[in-house]
Amino acid sequence: MPKVHDKNVVLRKPDWLKIRLRSDAASAEVERIVEGHCLHTICSSGMCPNKAECWSRRTATFMIMGDVCTRSCRFCATRSGRPLPLDGAEPEHVAESVRLMQLRHVVVTSVARDDLPDHGARHWARTVEAIRKENPGATIELLISDMDARTELIDIVLASRPDIVGHNIETVERLTPEVRSRAKYATSLAALRYMAQQGAVVKSGLMVGLGESDEEVLAALADLREAGVRIVTIGQYLQPTKEHHPVAAYITPQKFEWYRLRALEMGFSYCASAPLVRSSYLADAALEAVKSL
Repeated sequence: MPKVHDKNVVLRKPDWLKIRLRSDAASAEVERIVEGHCLHTICSSGMCPNKAECWSRRTATFMIMGDVCTRSCRFCATRSGRPLPLDGAEPEHVAESVRLMQLRHVVVTSVARDDLPDHGARHWARTVEAIRKENPGATIELLISDMDARTELIDIVLASRPDIVGHNIETVERLTPEVRSRAKYATSLAALRYMAQQGAVVKSGLMVGLGESDEEVLAALADLREAGVRIVTIGQYLQPTKEHHPVAAYITPQKFEWYRLRALEMGFSYCASAPLVRSSYLADAALEAVKSL
């Protein structure tokens, strides 16, 4: 078993996690487009460490269905509570923003909407359809909630034919009850397995540094591969606030490379594994890798 981290001890962030801040015209333009269309991005809501870099490259990960989540996971910076009703115009606003940003690969995620009878499945489908209509040359990647692994709801999303559909398992099986809210390890695997069985290109991701062992990480990767996941991301957990789950360890870049090589040996088509990797970081590279196989 891994060593138990003293929650009263605050670990010092290592040099490899220091981020070079930047602000340029491209980043400002992306921010203007996002705010002008009343959109949310996981870049801001999730306090992503790659926000400045990605926005400077004129890329952003859209977060639909509001910025308030019905779940309260202990790793996530997104607000939790009672969400507002869906914005019926949001799909078209996202599609227009994609056009203005001239994106070739679009990543869309969302808060969990357990308050909705369909968990937002139809809103997902409308968003994909609107993006395709306005941007026929763009590829589309979705990062959805588990939708309680209800196949009839997942089918609604898959019918819109995203190029990649993902759901993050987030952490190893042992830590799931402690770190995630409502979500269950087996439910996530069931949702991923069903998507793969329907022929989708399936992606998932997990964080390390929460107190897991190497053996548990490898077991989680094996579970994902068995479920049919083809693309996997592994990144360092960073504690958003002192109220969130503490960082148990900062994983070295060398260990991340070791994880990446083990994942490829297991048969994943693509693995991004590094301290600052997040599920949507340079996501177009994963699609190109899968297409080349």
